[in-house]
Amino acid sequence: MKKLLLCLIAAGTMTFTSCKDNAADKVKAENVEAASERDAQEVYYPTMDFEEKTHDFGTINEGDVVEHTFTFTNNGKAPLVITSARGSCGCTVPSWTKEPIKPGETGEMLVKFNSKGKPNTQNKTVTIKANTESGTERLQIKAMVTPSANSNTVNANSAIKVK
Repeated sequence: MKKLLLCLIAAGTMTFTSCKDNAADKVKAENVEAASERDAQEVYYPTMDFEEKTHDFGTINEGDVVEHTFTFTNNGKAPLVITSARGSCGCTVPSWTKEPIKPGETGEMLVKFNSKGKPNTQNKTVTIKANTESGTERLQIKAMVTPSANSNTVNANSAIKVK
């Protein structure tokens, strides 16, 4: 009972002695004006305009390593910086231009796909993080991978005999 009473007194004391200043009174007019001017300025972003965003390797054999180069142009008004690019799995590895790409210039994104252990239809995505307005761009690769003879996959047409 004493602890409860002591807690109530402490809470009441803090409530009545807390800051009574109005936060709006602390805002300086010159800071508001400077922020308004800054926010009114137009922001320029780079762009990543790809010649193609999807590539189909067609039919390949399991174990093949194939690659494709995606070409893009920065049609924005600021330098383009790619901070990272990641494949949707370890079999898809991108590499890209590391230097900033100036407005009007082109860059390349090389995507390698290792089909080992990846039979049948494959759809993979490369996610690119860059300083574009959206912040994220995506590329896709596709392939129909013919299973190898020593593949551990089960053919849907094969019959299983039970004794």
